[in-house]
Amino acid sequence: MSAKILIIIPAYNEEKNILKTYTKIQDFNNQNGTNYDVIVINDCSTDKTLKICKENNIPVIPLIHNLGIGGAVQTGYKYAIEHGYDVALQYDGDGQHDVRYVEKIIEPILKEKVDLTIGSRFIDKNSSQFKSSTARQIGIKIISFFIKLVTGKKIYDVTSGFRAANKIVIADFAKSYPIDYPEPITNTELLKKNYNIKEVAVSMNEREGGISSINSWKTVYFMINVILSVLVVGIRRFKHVR
Repeated sequence: MSAKILIIIPAYNEEKNILKTYTKIQDFNNQNGTNYDVIVINDCSTDKTLKICKENNIPVIPLIHNLGIGGAVQTGYKYAIEHGYDVALQYDGDGQHDVRYVEKIIEPILKEKVDLTIGSRFIDKNSSQFKSSTARQIGIKIISFFIKLVTGKKIYDVTSGFRAANKIVIADFAKSYPIDYPEPITNTELLKKNYNIKEVAVSMNEREGGISSINSWKTVYFMINVILSVLVVGIRRFKHVR
């Protein structure tokens, strides 16, 4: 029996991208015999995102309040656990992620007993031409340093939203998930709980339209907030899973 795979797409004001993103996944399914299910979490968009989903029969959960990226993604994990998915994969609705890498990301979970995989732009210097701005790359390296400081383990692409989780992590995320910029925090928490995490080299694209939800990378406040959150997670006690 093949594994049930769910692609979770959080969407806020993605009217320019959402249909194209969904169509690419469906075309890939049809051309390659894969069966990746999709659920779009419409985070109370103020544009035509929800209308486009409904008109094109795109599976969508419309939130009645804006929950932010973390709340939207957690809704997807709740959906995954309720519908018995074996693997749930986060996937941006803005065209940055490439469906051709989904199989590569989920393979370690299905074959190597890895709990979480991260699509990474930085473990292979030639894997992705688009690596974001220099300022953001510096921020990623700083956060990566502090995660290693508190966990003893290195994650290179700490903010990547191209991630896949097994059933255990799905259940964990469905219960508790940070609202804002959750990837560095959850990566730290999972490492502290002794989950097995593996980075997989992928290529990413620039957004094809719209405005990124991450717009505060240049502020000192954001960096301090994330670093302090990582340090707080670092001193907390967690029950080891593995």
